[in-house]
Amino acid sequence: MAKVLQVKGRRAATAGRTTHLRVAAGTLEALKWLGMVLMTLDHVNKYLLGGASPALFDLGRLVMPVFGFVLMYNLARPGAFAAGVHVRVMRRLLVFGALSTPMFVALVGWWPLNILFMLLLSTAITWLIERGGRMHTALAVLSFVVAGAVVEFWWFGVWTCLGAWAYCHRPTAGRLALWTLSLASLWLINGNFAALAALPLILAATHVDLPLERHRWLFYAFYPAHLALVWMAMKLTS
Repeated sequence: MAKVLQVKGRRAATAGRTTHLRVAAGTLEALKWLGMVLMTLDHVNKYLLGGASPALFDLGRLVMPVFGFVLMYNLARPGAFAAGVHVRVMRRLLVFGALSTPMFVALVGWWPLNILFMLLLSTAITWLIERGGRMHTALAVLSFVVAGAVVEFWWFGVWTCLGAWAYCHRPTAGRLALWTLSLASLWLINGNFAALAALPLILAATHVDLPLERHRWLFYAFYPAHLALVWMAMKLTS
């Protein structure tokens, strides 16, 4: 009887463990701040300096993978789906994506839709996968194929987010390889492999605990605000 209880105890302890990737909350916030700084510098370089700095261009290729990772990490947290995190995030991304559209159109044009819609699509796909079943899986695939054609970074950006999400759920060598391939695929958009530099940065962040306070709405508000400032600066200097 004692041996049986011991075996059951070991099984219960194993079942209670999680293989979810761990990043300190303050460090995750630091990644978000880094992404916002690099995004601002990248847009200043692109729209105000005419792409004069290759170094700023390369650093800017880290922005989407970093933001994608932060979002997917939060969605992959144990209990996130049951708590309705995906639905709340989708609402925010839809609202702020729409608010950002006028400035984005003024800078880029009507196609593709801005990065917030790409993150919205990635969130929706993870939500469908989490719901399970053939119908939701089919809708996830259909969403990837169809909607991936109209969002910024296209299918490659969505694939990068999904790769990060899968690795956050269970950090295995196979999932790391999938995530790495997704980052490498951004070469088709960026013209270089600079996005791969986000991987060692993020993996190193799992070993650091930075004491930063979380600001939930910061990125959502910052994105349309910084686009408006960049557009106004263009008008003033033109």
